[in-house]
Amino acid sequence: MNPRSSDSSALKRFKVLDLTRARSGPTCVRTLADFGAEVIRIESPAGLDPNEGAMGDRETFDMLNLHRNKRSITLNLKEPEAREIFYKLAAQADVVVENYRPDVKFRLGIDYDTLAAINPRIVLASISGFGEDGPYRKRPGFDQIAQGMGGMMSVTGLPGQGPVRAGIAISDSGTGMYAAIGILIALLERETSGRGQWVQANLLQSMISLCDFQAARYLIDGDIPAATGNDHPFSTPMGTFQSSNGHFNIGASGTKQYRSLCEVLNRLDLRDEPRYQQNPGRLQDRAFLNAELNQGFATNTTEHWVQLLNDAGVPCGPIYNMQQVFDDPQVQHLHAAVDLQHPRRGDIRVVAQPFKLSRTPSSVKFTQRDLGEDNDDILGELGYSSDTIAQFKLKKVI
Repeated sequence: MNPRSSDSSALKRFKVLDLTRARSGPTCVRTLADFGAEVIRIESPAGLDPNEGAMGDRETFDMLNLHRNKRSITLNLKEPEAREIFYKLAAQADVVVENYRPDVKFRLGIDYDTLAAINPRIVLASISGFGEDGPYRKRPGFDQIAQGMGGMMSVTGLPGQGPVRAGIAISDSGTGMYAAIGILIALLERETSGRGQWVQANLLQSMISLCDFQAARYLIDGDIPAATGNDHPFSTPMGTFQSSNGHFNIGASGTKQYRSLCEVLNRLDLRDEPRYQQNPGRLQDRAFLNAELNQGFATNTTEHWVQLLNDAGVPCGPIYNMQQVFDDPQVQHLHAAVDLQHPRRGDIRVVAQPFKLSRTPSSVKFTQRDLGEDNDDILGELGYSSDTIAQFKLKKVI
């Protein structure tokens, strides 16, 4: 098997060199790969990467989910011959994505100026923890550190509980998505200018951006947001409530929705209370209101209330564990998981792209390749003979 790209035709004309590791970079490149770009993942030969295994065995769920639809070549970029191979690939490529520390690309000779001299149309995307310059540029970047420094942890958790991280790597994943958007913008601009450019994204600024309204709340009003637990910071009833068999979420932020909610519970006294006809009055009495509503919800199941409230036009939904997520009929209808065949793990499922294109949808064609599985094919496409490739292996160039 010699895979070139996924079946999607959206980005089929683009070639991407993937120098990324961990999560943010692979998330970025996965988007390009799933929409048809030919992606060549470049890794260090076995035993040469000091970070090898940092995210677990190569066949863990995480690696298989992040690295589908990518061909694999090994290059020891500290060796001149390996850099020459990389430069040949870059001369034919449209995009290079890397998430080394900012100084590493210059030491290896794969910085933007160097690559642009080889290929003026190249787009280099660099992902870092704190940015390519500034006082923190050399600091290692990790998702939880960005969550803390970007404000996320200060608004997450119960009041008085102290800072709480999100249960997902939100700054990593968010940065990967922002970087992918930046790459696509650069490719669109290139159609006019004919020139590539350097796209930069970092975990810290991505986390600040993802905080969005909470960040704007401070910037515009000078208000420093605090954690409000499962309640919305300034709308109610909008949060988590408890039924006879579990918890569920309600988003009744508007007065019409609030009144419908009270009618479902047959609490016309709460519906008609003059103070509760606007959100500020309800917000002032939120603790009392939540307690009263929970008394009513305790009389029946989550499934009962989710059905009744949605029928009444009140936004409402269950709180799922991951098994329940993928068992849900709407999730199955959306095809949020993709079936794949792995040579050793057999039938597996990975997470699908969350957005759809009507004519050129994403496609997951093949699972993560073995380390260097495509060395011979890719080097052969560059014109290297089998004898030369064998010498590269002996000298640990590949």
